Order: sequence, then C-alpha cells, then structure tokens
Amino acid sequence: MTGYNIMVVDDSQITAKKIRSMLETLGHTVVQTARTGREAVAHYHAARPDLVTMDITMPDMNGIAATRAIMANDSHARVVVVTSHGQEEIVRGAMEAGAKGYILKPFDQEKLRTLLDKIARM
Repeated sequence: MTGYNIMVVDDSQITAKKIRSMLETLGHTVVQTARTGREAVAHYHAARPDLVTMDITMPDMNGIAATRAIMANDSHARVVVVTSHGQEEIVRGAMEAGAKGYILKPFDQEKLRTLLDKIARM
C-alpha cells in the first residue's frame, strides 16, 4: 500500500526525521509532525491524516493518552504506536486505546513497510 498521508508524532527530532525519510521512500506523504501528545491531538483534525505514527513516551501527554483522545474524536483513526518499550503492558495499553498496530524501535524500512501493509488490509 502506498500513498498514505501520515502524521508523525515523536518528541525526538532525529527519530521523527528518520521515520519521515522511511515513509517518503515508501511513497507516503508526511502531512504533519508533532513533538508531544497534546500537539498531536490539537493538529489531528486539521491535518486529516490517513495514519498516525505515535511515540509512547513524550512530554505533557503520552502516546496512549493521545491515541485515546484522537480515537474519541475519530473512531476510524488509524494510529500505529512506535515505541522503544517492549513491555507487553505498554503495548497492550496502546492497543486498548485504539492503536491498530505497533512497531518497536529500532526498526528498519522493511519492518515499517510490513506494518503499513498490514494496516492497509484492516
């Protein structure tokens, strides 16, 4: 699947740039970036992304709370959690909040492609 309009949410500029580069190489467009959960929630409606990549650990509002808030306003939102935490509880919390999938940092472009293809089939 190519052609998603994506919002990248990550408090690390380096990680956000890396994700953006991978997404663009895969044929997607980054329509918005956010460095905090609050920014993600505030910009989601205006950005109208097809998919959101959501970091978990961020200042002011974590990715689970941001996912929950986005899903409350758009039950069809597609959020993919990007986390360095391999703990089942954190991933489970994100999925319960409405995330459609997750990917663990560090990851490569092929793992990202596989996840996005899976999301496209949902």
